[in-house]
Amino acid sequence: MSNATAPKTVLIAPDKFKGSLTAGEVADVLAAGIRSAGAVHCELLPLADGGDGSVDAAVTSGFGRHALVVPGPTGQPVRASIAFDGVTAVVEVANTCGLGLLPHGRLLPLDASSRGFGEAVLFALSLKPARIVLALGGSASSDGGMGMLTALGFRFLDASGLSLEGNGRNLGLVHSVLGASLPRLADTELIVASDVHNPLCGPDGAPEVFGPQKGASVQDVAALDAGLAHFVSVLASGGFDDAVSCAEHPGAGSAGGIGFACLFLGASQVSGADYFLDLLDFDTRKDSCDVVITGEGSIDEQTLAGKLPAAVARRSGTRPIIAVAGRSLLPQERWSEMSLSHVYTLADYTDRDSSKDPVLSAKLLRRIGQEIGEGLLRLIGV
Repeated sequence: MSNATAPKTVLIAPDKFKGSLTAGEVADVLAAGIRSAGAVHCELLPLADGGDGSVDAAVTSGFGRHALVVPGPTGQPVRASIAFDGVTAVVEVANTCGLGLLPHGRLLPLDASSRGFGEAVLFALSLKPARIVLALGGSASSDGGMGMLTALGFRFLDASGLSLEGNGRNLGLVHSVLGASLPRLADTELIVASDVHNPLCGPDGAPEVFGPQKGASVQDVAALDAGLAHFVSVLASGGFDDAVSCAEHPGAGSAGGIGFACLFLGASQVSGADYFLDLLDFDTRKDSCDVVITGEGSIDEQTLAGKLPAAVARRSGTRPIIAVAGRSLLPQERWSEMSLSHVYTLADYTDRDSSKDPVLSAKLLRRIGQEIGEGLLRLIGV
């Protein structure tokens, strides 16, 4: 622990506040508030867990950004980017075919496609990486990765032999498949960094669990579930013997079934939170800091189950850990389950809904940062 004359160092390592601020914006505003309270040194480490924001987090930690244009979830061109450090590439669903890219925010669960993500993977392969990290959160599609696989060279044909576009509506129309050789994948490790454990189909599958948040009605959910089961069956009967086992694997249902396509291509699956903490060198960064600040939009039971702030807390050792969130459903008597010294929430400072208001969120986070800065000497026990 630092002595009274040593500079006090805070590591600010948050996830995004979904709907309002990126992880980088959260870290910047908190740091500005803390610095306004006095001479406190802030180390910033915006984080991601394999969901949206993963490319930005990698770039902040030193990866290079490579821009490209891909078809968005409805086919419209969108500006996307991947991260690459010469060895590892990070490719993200959210900035290629994510919910936030739907025109006018109109949800299209049957028509949205994962093709743009596949084109980003193809672009990453052209850089000859040793590995590609596939960040799957925030997808608009429920196409089982059909669009992604189409971009990578697979062809899916209907009963008349015509090629089908990859989307949820066409899953049930697939009659045969022409496979791609993808020789470049033989020398590239594919890693799905995700903490989703749902299978592709069934009561715990992608359509049933995640379909409604993508706009799927009860009828749409049933159609997508049947379509995905049919899609797997056609792949299996077309000579892809491991299609069924991939569909049943935990995590196949992530990102509307893109997880299935990634597993189908031979990807391994790791904990998203811990993988990104390793990738961004969290352990080294926190070792030189007195206090760790983490957070996300909502701290609740899912957080305790292993989301990013819980992983940060677990790996922070004995140093004080402060959480900042839009809201918290975790009563104070349960803070100890994450070894939290304190939890600050935006909801404690306003009666307004800050979850879709980046200006209000930033204002309140700066105020919280100032309060943390003012109380820092007490928090680190000097």
